Amino acid sequence: MASSLSARVFRTLWQTPCPKQPNPSYLRVVSRAYSAEAPPPPLLAKLKGDLKTAMRAKDATRLAVLRSILAATLNASKTASPITTDIQLVALLRKTGRQCKEAAAEFQAAGRPELVEKEEAQLRVLEEYAAGSGVESVSEAQIQEAATAALASIAAENPDAKINMTEVMKRVLGPGGPLNGKDVEKNEVAKIVKEMMNKA
Repeated sequence: MASSLSARVFRTLWQTPCPKQPNPSYLRVVSRAYSAEAPPPPLLAKLKGDLKTAMRAKDATRLAVLRSILAATLNASKTASPITTDIQLVALLRKTGRQCKEAAAEFQAAGRPELVEKEEAQLRVLEEYAAGSGVESVSEAQIQEAATAALASIAAENPDAKINMTEVMKRVLGPGGPLNGKDVEKNEVAKIVKEMMNKA
């Protein structure tokens, strides 16, 4: 059965259990990544604090989620696109949540209900942190409003020109755009913009 599963499913089936003992050096490494620059996002500080609490409580599900998010944050700090805001961190939480949903669907198809429950439990933790982050999510109506304004602006500037989707996305999400720096999925914006352009 294992051969028919995706790489993610295979790794999950054979992963080594997390160490039971706390690892303070792990937290120090995460902290050092931000010590020389701006203070870490408030949500990141909460995640690190909750990691210690989860260790003491032996909350395996929460511990696995927090370790995964903190590891991803640490890896990002070594790139040209570090996570420096709560908005970016919430985007990471949502991305990880989508991966959990995909894995749960694969486990369901493979007849592994215990692993489906594991992924769903982790998804609940991820959604809990995203919902309690204080970061306001952008609604579909807000995306449509922003896209409508961008389309109208472009059309007014050059009525005879063909509207370019890249330009619309830039005006909606780029610097100075109504959705710039907000908790919104770029793919969702692109989908709505495309639908509106097709109707125009």
